[in-house]
Parts: sequence; C-alpha cells; structure tokens
Amino acid sequence: MIIFPNAKINIGLNITERRADGYHNIESVFYPLMIKDALEIIESDNLQFQSSGIEIPGSVISNLCLKAYSLLKNDFPQLPNVNIHLHKNIPIGAGLGGGSADAAFFIMLINETFKIGLDDVHMMNYARKLGADCAFFINNKPLYAFNKGDEFESVELDLASYSLALVMPPVHVSTAQAYSGVIPSLPSATLKELIKLPVTDWKECIRNDFEPHIFKAFPVIEKVKNALYNAGALYASMSGSGASVFGIFESTPDLSHLEGENQVFYNL
Repeated sequence: MIIFPNAKINIGLNITERRADGYHNIESVFYPLMIKDALEIIESDNLQFQSSGIEIPGSVISNLCLKAYSLLKNDFPQLPNVNIHLHKNIPIGAGLGGGSADAAFFIMLINETFKIGLDDVHMMNYARKLGADCAFFINNKPLYAFNKGDEFESVELDLASYSLALVMPPVHVSTAQAYSGVIPSLPSATLKELIKLPVTDWKECIRNDFEPHIFKAFPVIEKVKNALYNAGALYASMSGSGASVFGIFESTPDLSHLEGENQVFYNL
C-alpha cells in the first residue's frame, strides 16, 4: 500500500522556555502544506528500507519510519516484516516536518494495512515518541501547538482563499543549530489569539523567534523573505527552524526571479 505524507508550515513560532529535560516549550500554529513524499510498504521476508528522490542524510537505521516500525513491533509482535520505500520530495532541513510526517503516516499505514486497531489517540501517542511535531500529522489539520510542540488545541484557520508559495534556498539549517541561538521568553500576546487577526495584520505581530540569528548565519534566507514581500506577500515567514520561507498572497505570485537559485513551490 502507498500513502503520501505532506509537509506543514509554522505560522508564528515563540520559544517560551527551556525545559528541565533539555527540550524547549514553544507555541506555534501548524498548518498542512501540500508538498508530499510517497511512502509504500509491502510485506516481505525481511525488514528493508530504500529511498529515492532527495538524498536523506545520516544512517538508514536512524530513519524515523524504521523507528516507528520498532515501536509498533514491540507492542504488536504479530506484525510481519515489510519492505519500506520512501520517495523523498519534501525538502530536508527546511522546517517543514517532512521526517515527522513520514513517521506519522507510516504508523497510519501500518495500522490500516495490518488492522492492528489503533485509534487516533493511540497513534498520536506513538508518534510523540518519535518527534515533537510528529503527532500533528495524525489529524493533519490546522492546530495551535504548545509545550514541546506535541500538545494541540483546535484553531479556526482556513487559507484556501489565498495563494501560498514556498521558497527553499540552497542551505540546510539543523534543528540543533536553530535552538542554540535562541533566548526563550514569554510573548506579550499569545499566538492563539493573534492568529485570529486578519492575515493583513500578521506582519506586524506574528514572529518566528528563530529568524534573527538564523538570518545572521544564512543571509540568503532573509533575502528570500524580503523578496516575497517585494512580490506582494501579505505575510511571509521562515517556517519552523528553517530554511524554507513561505508567503501568503492574494493571488499566485510571479517568483520566476527566485527559481534559478532556489526551489519554488506554488499554490500550496
């Protein structure tokens, strides 16, 4: 069976405090984005993993799909071995949650294929063990995220009447690098309330706390954000810990001047 994990963007991201366990508490609004990977599993004599598309850095054994399989196999020993094929299309090191999406969709695919009877709550609990934003992709709808980014509240947000574009410059920002440069602080107004404002007001009040030091380290990312505003974006921001930058437009923009050096995605 095959499934298509999608990306997400962060609309606003406040790093509110450092936790005793080494993680950080955050608040953000997660919004699904229609850039997709393809994930296939086939029952097999041996557990196998292959990938195509964008090259995935690091060791295969650290892949979150394999870690998800191990978690499920531990509790459901009747699960057969599978051959996993992941076609990677969601940019890596982009702040789009692609690896987390793959793991969450893998859990859903295993659950559906082998009828192990997990409801959404149980699948989210497995996903939380794999990554802070992984559980979001089980319900895969706009949500206000808090604590480590793994607790959620519903938020009324529909951007279907706008045109979303995303630009991925030729740089990679690691999560560790992103968090190393932030000083946590409580915002003056919670994002849960600010997101209710008109999109035209977001530029003045919705921030991504990673941007100031990431822009210093990677000026090309700030350049992309400025280019989106110059192209008419109502709101533009780096997504998550970067390096991608998205823009919200009234209609499909002309970003052809950015296409030579960057990946550009339209109508998301």
